[in-house]
Amino acid sequence: MSNVYDIIILGAGPAGLSAGLYAGRSRMRTLIIEKGQDGGQIAMTDEIENYPGQVEGDSGASLIARMTTQAERFGCERVSDTIKSAELTGAVKKLVGSRGEYEARAVILAGGAQARSVGCKNEEAFMGRGISYCATCDAAFFEGLPVYVVGGGDAAVEEALYLTKFASKVTIIHRRDELRAAKSIQEKAFAEPKLDFLWDTVVEEVGGDEILQYMIVKNTKTGETRRIEADGEDGMFGLFVFIGFAPNTALFEGVLEMENGYIKTDENMHTNVAGVFAAGDLRVKSLRQVITAAADGAIAAVQAEKYLAEHAKKE
Repeated sequence: MSNVYDIIILGAGPAGLSAGLYAGRSRMRTLIIEKGQDGGQIAMTDEIENYPGQVEGDSGASLIARMTTQAERFGCERVSDTIKSAELTGAVKKLVGSRGEYEARAVILAGGAQARSVGCKNEEAFMGRGISYCATCDAAFFEGLPVYVVGGGDAAVEEALYLTKFASKVTIIHRRDELRAAKSIQEKAFAEPKLDFLWDTVVEEVGGDEILQYMIVKNTKTGETRRIEADGEDGMFGLFVFIGFAPNTALFEGVLEMENGYIKTDENMHTNVAGVFAAGDLRVKSLRQVITAAADGAIAAVQAEKYLAEHAKKE
């Protein structure tokens, strides 16, 4: 058998696994390359409520496990590797990793994006246990609880306003003494009675007994620190982080058209390079959720199959 795959999918999150499922069912020889844990951001979520047909109490990890099994059932091959360089412009695309080189006639990029972290002590331990990076995903879990939002830009303030529909109180923590958000958004924030502000403040540490129960914050001007604890009746509070995302696209700069680091595609996931498709959180889009990532992956796989069929006719 030729070492050239029909399709290589880079990334095994919801977009990549959905693409693998569709590519495999179409009898495309498909390879999925993932450098870490399947699922990306969603794998760290303890509970999902807004994915259609989701089983009550199911976690992001269990959803991804089912997606992984589906993709493998339809014949997708798997490799664990970190891709260091890519040659995408030829008829045969080449991805060079730490462990080997991989070639295919079509490539689907589905490496996702990573939320920028606060960088405080114990942050990773409380991801999905009180710390969230997506209000749309997790706001309902904090119904009636106090919530803190880190950030001062448009996204942070808009998400804070959204969270006031669920939380008992929302406090924006910002390292400066004024917001960076658009004036129109600021006006709405200052007029919202459930919204408060902690100026000139950063989060130094978070902690608790399995769930988020306290955090230590520091004033950036005075250096003074203080401990914020959950109310005894509540038992916990929420910490939402909105200081931007970093799409995993640095490898493709100068080759693929991008906007603020995100890959530009048309509605059918085509990039500006023939035979290269992008799906999920790393592409320019208005909503980054599991359901939209899965849809992107399905579309990308179907379009890649069409591309291969058309290319075969020309040969």
